[in-house]
Amino acid sequence: MELKSVRLEIPEGGNIIVGQTHFIKTVEDVYEAIVNTVPQMKFGIAFNEASGPCLTRADGNDADLKALAIRNASALAAGHVFVVAMRDGYPVNVLGRIQAVPEVCSIFCATANPVEAIVAETGQGRGILGIVDGERPKGVETDEDARVRVQFLRKIGYKR
Repeated sequence: MELKSVRLEIPEGGNIIVGQTHFIKTVEDVYEAIVNTVPQMKFGIAFNEASGPCLTRADGNDADLKALAIRNASALAAGHVFVVAMRDGYPVNVLGRIQAVPEVCSIFCATANPVEAIVAETGQGRGILGIVDGERPKGVETDEDARVRVQFLRKIGYKR
């Protein structure tokens, strides 16, 4: 077995979601989950099949984000993995709906941070072992840091 670190591409001003699923209809079901939740969101989805023709299946409503999702899924080259690249919305807006898609098994990450996937490669194929999302903590939040966090959440409309 060989371990690899795969750096994923984040869309400018956007986010990605990386997860594992188990069925060919993932692309259509995740597409519907997103557009039925945040219709104005721009996104692309790519899904790596793990059997049959073993293709990377893709869809989306933005050609650049669809291409980015394909590049990430192809770089991961792990079966039953999907990648969503998005703009004009946040993972928090759609994550619950994506997790509720019957064939979605798990979510590895939802982030705008620099991210690397730790991938194991065996004679059979590849699988994601985990994600390195962003940087290490630099300390513990102070009272002032907490005040800034609370103000920020209110400024962007996530708290009243």
